[in-house]
Amino acid sequence: MRVQLRWRDMDMLGHLNQSVYHEMIEEGRIALIVELMRRAGNDHGSGGYVLAHVDLDHRAEVRKDHGEVDIVMRLAHVGTSSVQIDHEVRLPDGTVAASGKSVLVAWDPVTRAKRTLSDAERAALS
Repeated sequence: MRVQLRWRDMDMLGHLNQSVYHEMIEEGRIALIVELMRRAGNDHGSGGYVLAHVDLDHRAEVRKDHGEVDIVMRLAHVGTSSVQIDHEVRLPDGTVAASGKSVLVAWDPVTRAKRTLSDAERAALS
């Protein structure tokens, strides 16, 4: 997904504030989850997902004059109750500005604990 850079995203050094990278990656994760739920038939009864882990390596500077960045998400691994997503923040010329991974765990809001991915979720992920 493409994200427009805003003035408030920049720090005093003139580049993207480190916390904003995580906000942008969160937007990408949300878009991925929405698509997953759509493919799984919008079965909200099974619950949602919680972020269990995130890491991010900064590789190149992002400046306001870049205008926008692309957030790229790739499904890396599907476990019994979790999904690992590789993510990147890319500059308009394709340079990887930051990369890392996130782990989402399927969550049961009733038991307040992790749950097994449903068959519909697994099918949507394949």
